[in-house]
Formats: sequence, structure tokens, C-alpha cells
Amino acid sequence: MISDKWEGRTETLLGADAMERLRRSRVFVAGVGGVGGYAAEMLARSGVGHITMADADDVAPSNINRQLIALHSTIGLPKVELFAARFRDINPEIDVNPLKTYITPESVAPLLDAGYDFVIDAIDTVAPKMALILHCLTHGIPLVSSMGAGGRVDPSKVGYHDISDTREDGLARVVRQRLRKQGIRTGLTVVASTERPERHSVIPLDEPNKRSSFGTIASIPAIFGIFLANHVIRKISGI
Repeated sequence: MISDKWEGRTETLLGADAMERLRRSRVFVAGVGGVGGYAAEMLARSGVGHITMADADDVAPSNINRQLIALHSTIGLPKVELFAARFRDINPEIDVNPLKTYITPESVAPLLDAGYDFVIDAIDTVAPKMALILHCLTHGIPLVSSMGAGGRVDPSKVGYHDISDTREDGLARVVRQRLRKQGIRTGLTVVASTERPERHSVIPLDEPNKRSSFGTIASIPAIFGIFLANHVIRKISGI
């Protein structure tokens, strides 16, 4: 007999105790773009009881090729607010805290002061990303971090790695180098691809902390986000 509860199939697989752990959990998602948006959605659909999302961006036309809430009808609307409404429609009992804010090195500590069982890092600019990673590592806050998803087309190359084992990834290289300066070489779990990015797809940018990006297809950022969320779900639920 299939349960008529919206989360019934998840509970059938994971068990009632695991579902209760997910309901009681608090997860912070930093960035809800192509990667973080899928991560946050998987958390909501898996029964995570509280999700705080931090992202200052509104939907832009260039988001439509890969971001869950990006439609022609949502251009110009705040991403975190769109996700919050979506998650409440998935799970009316969820506690969602949408923060329309840029994460800065100075804001990391106050943002995480509320206390979280896990942090998902889907930031793609270096300074705030490093501040978030270092804060979590030095304060013992469980964290999983996304490396670069752009410029890649092979989903079979995506997987979990320790930051020390990453390759063919410029963002991961910068993270490794900056962690080493802090005396940290291992201990950061990341989702990364071993595929070399397509150099012809580089997009020059004029943004603080970010000089370039890559073209993307819809599937790879989604897979990164799903990997991030699945790591958190398994850790929290104990499966």
C-alpha cells in the first residue's frame, strides 16, 4: 500500500527514524543558482525541516537555461523568495528563511550564528566562498562544497572528493592554495568534476572576486546540486 503522505515514498526507503532526523534538521544553503537551487530543492523534497537560503540575485534571462525557478515569467524576481514559495508548496510545514543578501567575508559568522546541522556551499566567487569554508572548518560545522560545474558536459565525471584530490578545476585549485596558507590540506568534502572544462566556453566577467565564468548546459549544475544535497541527506539521516 502506497502512503498518501507527500513524503511517504521517502519514508518507505529511509525509515521513520531517518525522516524524523530530517524533519528536525537545519541546513544553510549559500547560493541558489544553477547548483545551489537544485541542492535546496532536493533538501525540501526530502523532508528537511528548516532551510535558510542566502542569495542576493534576481532571476536574469541568462539563468533560464539551467536554474529551476528561472522562467520568462520570473525574470527580475528574487531567487530566494521564489524558492521559499516553492518549498512551502512542496511541504506546508517547512520552515524557510530566504535571505536576499550577498554573502561577504564579514557576514559569514553572523549568518551562521543561528546554528545549523549542515552547510552547503554553492558560492562561485572566491572571497566569500573561502570565508564560509574556513569558518565552517575552524568551528566544526559540517560542510560540503561545490567546485566548478561550468564548461563541462560529461555527468559521469562528477563525484565526491577530498579537496586535496581535485584536478582539472581552477576554482578547486584556488581553494586548495588558500587552505594551504591556513595550514589545511585535507578534510573538506567537495563535489567536483574530473573533466577538463571546455576552454572555448570561457566568458570574461567584470565582477568583484570573479574574472571569468564558463558556458553551461542544464544537466551538469543540476547533478552537482543533487550530489551536494544527497551527501547532506545521508549524513543527517544516518543512512
